[in-house]
Amino acid sequence: MALSVITNTASLNAQRNLSRSSEGLATSMQRLSSGMRINSAKDDAAGLQIANRLTSQINGLGVAQRNANDGISMAQTAEGAMQESSSILQRMRDLALQSANGSNGADERDALQKEVADLQQELTRIAETTQFGGTQLLDGSFGTKQFQVGANANETINVSLKDISADQVGAYEVQGGAVGLGKIATAQTLNAGLTADQANTGITLNGTAVTYAAASGAGTIADAINAAATGVTATAELDVTLTGLSSADTGTIEMRKGGGGATIVDSYVLADFGGDSDRLVEQMQADGYDAVNDNGTITLKATDVDGINISGGTAGSTITLENNLVATQVAGTNADISVAAELKLSSPDQIGISGTDVDDILNLAATGGNGALTTVESIDISGTDSTGAQAAINTIDAALAQIDNQRATLGAVQNRFSHTISNLSNVSENVSASRSRIQDTDFASETAQMTKNQILQQAGTSILAQSNQLPQAALSLIG
Repeated sequence: MALSVITNTASLNAQRNLSRSSEGLATSMQRLSSGMRINSAKDDAAGLQIANRLTSQINGLGVAQRNANDGISMAQTAEGAMQESSSILQRMRDLALQSANGSNGADERDALQKEVADLQQELTRIAETTQFGGTQLLDGSFGTKQFQVGANANETINVSLKDISADQVGAYEVQGGAVGLGKIATAQTLNAGLTADQANTGITLNGTAVTYAAASGAGTIADAINAAATGVTATAELDVTLTGLSSADTGTIEMRKGGGGATIVDSYVLADFGGDSDRLVEQMQADGYDAVNDNGTITLKATDVDGINISGGTAGSTITLENNLVATQVAGTNADISVAAELKLSSPDQIGISGTDVDDILNLAATGGNGALTTVESIDISGTDSTGAQAAINTIDAALAQIDNQRATLGAVQNRFSHTISNLSNVSENVSASRSRIQDTDFASETAQMTKNQILQQAGTSILAQSNQLPQAALSLIG
């Protein structure tokens, strides 16, 4: 290499290498001081983009976990209020059972109704005042809301809440008239009337076909409905009043069910009682019927039967239905009197019913209906008898089922939120580890790199100083 004063190539080379080692040392010191391997796009452009996407996901997962925890807290708030509502309904049920007892008179039932009225108001107050962060939960305004439980759009869990006010919970009921009502004529047996009027053999209930034999009565149809598991409870109820019995009556009272009402379940030969209404009522009670004698007027209530039939000589006797349909036997004849039981449907949920037979069995048009809601607010256990209390029990049971259904839904949502939080935490942990590998400084490696660059910088400085002295050699040649 030529000896030159103007251009010191060795010095330039030393400067270039010293600059490189200085830049490397500066980079290492920046990474070690910041803890970040990528401090700008020049460090790793592709890695920077990946790290930013992972950061968005990690931040979103953190927010999603807080959202899910808020969802759990809200569900717990609503479920706690429903638990208290259930306690109120249980107390109302106890009061209804107490009111239904025969030892209570009108005054006692009126006293019990006062507490029921206050509980009805409290049930509504709880529904109207239960809030979470200013959001009404149980007054019907909540509807369905989405909880964001993911780091990306539309990763949600829906929560629905219904109104549990006293005027919004209860039993959906279809109160049908007596099967064959207005069609089973005076001077006609029950089975003959059902055979003539009940030609159809089925209905559709909540989308499920319910079939039964032709000429079936209310009791038989109720059995078919209950066996079909449609979510609807069916009962056959007979409520009649028998008056005018005397020792001259020689007919037979028959409770019938099955085969068009032809099968006799229980029978009472009036001549055996000689006009003694008390003995007749005692026998009916012994057979499990709700029978009461009031000054010669027998009030008879029965369930799970197709109806009642009185055959033979019953001069002057009268059967009266709840709706005041009267079938009076003409004195001196042996014409039969028959009354069909009523079919009643009840469910905690809406009832959808249709079919060509609904006119005969429920007095509905073939298009059917959804049933009317008998609410807890309408419960009245006062009065001179247990009618209101008995009806209240069915309404309260349906209301409890509705609230229990909502509580079960909320419990499932809470468990779902808990599993979601666990999954989000796991994903966040692993995504954070991945971002760390891309973005964070490896201190062991970077420290070694910094030490190398420090040594190179020191060596480069020393060599640069020596290379700067090389042009002085030309002086010895000149001198």
